[in-house]
Amino acid sequence: MEALARFGFELGVLKRIRRAGWWQAGVRDPESVAEHTTRVAQLAGLLAAEGGADPARAAYLALWHDTQETRTGDLPHTIKGFVEKPDPRAITSAQTSALPGAARDSVRDAVDEYETAESPEALYARDADKLEMLLQAVEYRDIGVQNVDEWIASAARSLQTDLARRVAEAALTLSSLSWRVR
Repeated sequence: MEALARFGFELGVLKRIRRAGWWQAGVRDPESVAEHTTRVAQLAGLLAAEGGADPARAAYLALWHDTQETRTGDLPHTIKGFVEKPDPRAITSAQTSALPGAARDSVRDAVDEYETAESPEALYARDADKLEMLLQAVEYRDIGVQNVDEWIASAARSLQTDLARRVAEAALTLSSLSWRVR
């Protein structure tokens, strides 16, 4: 059980790691990786439910999609051409090597499924990651950050499912403040 506790402390690092790419857009205090992951998991579950897939599985895959960043930090897209992106499966393998079998296998299987991107749940989880970035960009734009158009366009281009594309289209017609209870 000590290994589970140690891994729990490592996962806590995600609450302190900021999403680094947003600094390049002029965001002074971007959200943490953990904050990003929470909404990704929620969106993945919602997309999967609407799309007829397993919402719990999609959310679970999303929960693990960035946990490797406890070891690497959040690497912005501008590293392309300078640094090769580390293999998430290899990092997850190292992170979970001391865990008991069922816990270890559960995490490794989730990361592998997410990275393989063949199941409907993985596709919805991956789309949720991009959709979350799009929503975050709209929120930053609505509070005056001006350099988010490329984030929005990149996220929209990356969406793989029609359902996620339709959500993105709807989001782009709204203000991030439009959700408020009326």
